[in-house]
Amino acid sequence: MRRILAAATAVVLLISTAACTDKTDDEAVAAGAATKVTVGVIPIIDVAPIYLGKHKGFFARRGIDLTLSPEQGGAPIVEGVLGGKYQFGFSNVTSLLAAQAGGAPLKAVAAGVSSNGRPGRDFSAIVVADNSPIRSARELGGKSIAVNTLKNLGDTTVRQSVRRAGGQADGLRFKAMPFPDMPGALQGGKVDAAWVVEPTLSAVLTQGGRVLASNFVDTAPDLTVALYFTSQGTITAKSKLVADFTEAIRESLRYAGSHPEEVRDIVGTYTQINDTVRIAMILPTWPEEINRNSIARVAALGERDGIFKKPPVLDQLLP
Repeated sequence: MRRILAAATAVVLLISTAACTDKTDDEAVAAGAATKVTVGVIPIIDVAPIYLGKHKGFFARRGIDLTLSPEQGGAPIVEGVLGGKYQFGFSNVTSLLAAQAGGAPLKAVAAGVSSNGRPGRDFSAIVVADNSPIRSARELGGKSIAVNTLKNLGDTTVRQSVRRAGGQADGLRFKAMPFPDMPGALQGGKVDAAWVVEPTLSAVLTQGGRVLASNFVDTAPDLTVALYFTSQGTITAKSKLVADFTEAIRESLRYAGSHPEEVRDIVGTYTQINDTVRIAMILPTWPEEINRNSIARVAALGERDGIFKKPPVLDQLLP
């Protein structure tokens, strides 16, 4: 009799264990267990909301154990999401449009960051060293320009600033390097100009650099610069997780928009900046809504510049 009871107990334990291990992530979240989620990000001011959201518990409150993994640019983050390294990612719209045009099954889930629309005071700019003879974006033809990744948002928006200034955009020579390396490259004469975003922009300006043009402002009004996204497979298999992540990031965007001083503080935790730069930083905006018209503009310019294999389909990328 004891053997029968022991065997029955073992069967019950086995079934219970199997039931637990067979739960989907959505079921685990619903049951109150935290789901580990890794997000690919770029260590720039753009992603301050998600760092704030993690710090404030917006993700943990929804059952998400969040890890943020820095990358140099949007393209490797796209590859990471497609390859399963990341469940979600943050990437500029050009990287996402290029991936979609190439057939990648990606879908945006939330807005990421937007230009503040102020010429000369946006969080993105084309800059030159203090002693540079270049006085206008029109003079950049044939010059070397640092960007964080090639054939991407930097190329397109810098070219647009050159065109708007009346210059020739076809002869620009782009050189890829991480944003933090650009101030030294400018001062050392390794490049003639650089496309930078905060906090690198303020680092350049505090060293005496000059703003040549506000490339995001030149490209489209209230430009949606980047998006949070995931794969179609994740949307299909883990719909509750996607919904929870989207709610958490939208709450994070709202919080960042209304707490600028906390934005400045949190940027100092994931980038190497001094207090002067932290205080001087020009902030972007973090609207919850995606500016579809501005992304269509980037898509059209990207086609003109030969960045996309074929025209992107915005309906397949945007929610």
